[in-house]
Amino acid sequence: MAKKQVTPKNEQKAVLFDQIVATLKNETLRFICGLILVIFAIFLLLAFTSFFVTGAADQSLVEGGGDVLISTHNGAKNYAGSRGAQLAEFLINDCFGLSAFFIVLFVGVVGLKWMRVRRFRLVRWFVGCALALVWFSLFFSMLLQGYFPSSFINPGGMHGLNISRWMASQVGVPGVWMILLVVAVGYLAYLNAHTVVWLRKLLTLSFLKRTKREKRDDAPLAAPIESREGETPEAFTTSWQARGSGETPPTPPQADPTFEVEAPQEADADEPAKESDAGEAKDPDFLIDAGEEEEAYHGGEQEPYDPRRDLSNYHFPPIELMKFYDNAEPSIDMDEQNANKDRIINTLRSFGIGINTIKATVGPTVTLYEITTEKGVRISKIRGLEDDIALSLSALGIRIIAPIPGKGTIGIEVPNSNPKIVSGQSIIGSKKFQESTADLPIALGKNISNEVFMVDLCKMPHILVAGATGQGKSVGLNAIITSLLYKKHPSELKFVLVDPKKVEFSIYSVIERHYLAKLPDGDEPIITDVRKVVQTLNSVCVEMDTRYDLLKLAHVRNIKEYNAKFIDHRLNPEKGHKFMPYIVVIIDEFGDLIMTAGKEIELPIARIAQLARAVGIHMIIATQRPTTNIITGTIKANFPARVAFRVSSMIDSRTILDRPGANQLIGRGDMLFLQGADPVRVQCAFIDTPEVEEITRFISKQQGYPTAFFLPEYVDENGGGSDLGDVDMGRLDPLFEEAARLVVIHQQGSTSLIQRKFAIGYNRAGRLMDQLEKAGIVGPTQGSKPRDVLCVDEADLEMRLNNFK
Repeated sequence: MAKKQVTPKNEQKAVLFDQIVATLKNETLRFICGLILVIFAIFLLLAFTSFFVTGAADQSLVEGGGDVLISTHNGAKNYAGSRGAQLAEFLINDCFGLSAFFIVLFVGVVGLKWMRVRRFRLVRWFVGCALALVWFSLFFSMLLQGYFPSSFINPGGMHGLNISRWMASQVGVPGVWMILLVVAVGYLAYLNAHTVVWLRKLLTLSFLKRTKREKRDDAPLAAPIESREGETPEAFTTSWQARGSGETPPTPPQADPTFEVEAPQEADADEPAKESDAGEAKDPDFLIDAGEEEEAYHGGEQEPYDPRRDLSNYHFPPIELMKFYDNAEPSIDMDEQNANKDRIINTLRSFGIGINTIKATVGPTVTLYEITTEKGVRISKIRGLEDDIALSLSALGIRIIAPIPGKGTIGIEVPNSNPKIVSGQSIIGSKKFQESTADLPIALGKNISNEVFMVDLCKMPHILVAGATGQGKSVGLNAIITSLLYKKHPSELKFVLVDPKKVEFSIYSVIERHYLAKLPDGDEPIITDVRKVVQTLNSVCVEMDTRYDLLKLAHVRNIKEYNAKFIDHRLNPEKGHKFMPYIVVIIDEFGDLIMTAGKEIELPIARIAQLARAVGIHMIIATQRPTTNIITGTIKANFPARVAFRVSSMIDSRTILDRPGANQLIGRGDMLFLQGADPVRVQCAFIDTPEVEEITRFISKQQGYPTAFFLPEYVDENGGGSDLGDVDMGRLDPLFEEAARLVVIHQQGSTSLIQRKFAIGYNRAGRLMDQLEKAGIVGPTQGSKPRDVLCVDEADLEMRLNNFK
């Protein structure tokens, strides 16, 4: 690796560069620049529009140029003055013609983007406007050039005129139109993916009509038969090497070590059976029903199902919504590092421990010193010097890793005197996160090498988060939720948020119709009532069981395979199949729930943790009391991934991680992540409440679903069914008959179905279902299963309804 000495000149250049970057990211400067661009766009629009009325009168003024333009009495008729007339003449006649209005559009979009008035994807807008600018210039030149020979306006501009003439000389006029057509189709496909589908359907329809007409013309004379048409279906590292004078003497080396600084590196199915042709045989049709076979279903030659089509205009939150911190960039304080290195070496020497090499990796809040000792030094001897090293460095949170797994070195983690903030913007906006292909990517923060630390929730598959009060649990949960909001579409992910404290998750209530799931009779999108928590978790269990039934019918093993088959139209929606979004259950202050509900809470949590991974249901629980009566053996066994923030005692650390370490953290987001054998020290990304509010507000202003994602109904088997003796059939609900027909038509006795179709509350829908049961239209409740519909068809229903008239 190439190495270079850090000089004051290089440091000055780095500081100057950082100042320039910070200036360019200044919000006030960006707003002012954006405002200037918007005003300039309005000026251009005024100049262009008035050019069509005053252009002829300003021709001599524009052609005269020079002193005439700057004269006070220049006689300009254009509403934007002489300079507006000059700009309009140049951009319209001399350049792109009528399509020059796309320049005005793009300048205005950039200005609004910088002002943060609206959110735009500038790259997409630039490509679109640039392509439209060139295409329409050629189009207007080809279409209108010969029709207005005496007009002062050049419809396609000189660009369109010259390019179209050259292209016509190469491929002819028809060839130019063909090229424009191909480019237009590609441009429309870039703007909207449904363009290809629309064209394919259009061509298919005309082909089918032509084929049917040919067959009808070739058919022999016979009685007219009316044909039926089918349906179209991303390290800063400081290293030192302290080499002794030899290996054989038992006394430690006294020579001063040499230091070098490494240059920073950038981190970074079967088809349906065809109908047989009509033959000469007189045998009757013979049909065999092979039973239900899901793989045999194919939705025909359709485009793959798009789960995002209901919210196709949804835009993910931009990274600019998150706060930029000036001191977030990693830096190396050489004075501090040299002082710490000398103290470590001297402390170990005073106890007779010689060092061969020492290497320091500077992280955002902690520096890891990797040391290689001389031969014959016991690791246990170094472990016992933890307090002595902490006393020497006058620092808290000294942690010794002896040995570092896979390296053969001993690690000493020392907190930095000037810790850096790991901003959520630097994590979410990193290349590693943006290009991640994980199913449920979570960016937790940065590790000790200043690299973005990410995990995939699908592979974990559940997380236990614990730590003392005020050490970063709530911020950690915000980082988890925000990561998912930046990567998953509302159709692909739903949250079940449980907040006994009632204040931690309230900021997420505004995205109820986009990302949240709740019970059908739930009044609030965030579950805060302990009784509702038990019911909600049991409802999640019902959803889990229902999904497993669908996976069984589809002959697949997990949600990823199932959704792939559904997208390819290999599962029949009429058989109950549907696209399954991931469901993430997040419980804050789990300890309070255990104290109030006990086994009622632990049982469904254990079921979900044991079984729900394959069907895309994952759970994250957090507690500030990591004791054995809260984090029981059952919970620990089913939550292999654990996040430990700072705790007060070694016992608490052992309860969370089965080892010490969490009691030696420094707090403020410093955490240990454990999944497997060895924990990883991570500085959690800091995403403050105002940032979360900005993100959720951006999402809530967009179109959402009509309601939240409703979890299935849950009926407590020990609580019995509904008491039909209290149902007064003499006072039927006005929607009784409509609800009855709805249930019979769908052959599904579901309260949530009635609630959705008639847009009524859960209580009224429940009363309707009780009336339907007493009327003999639907059967009694069957736990997690839908009620049986006792009426075969509408005729049977009418007979039953007549008895109540």
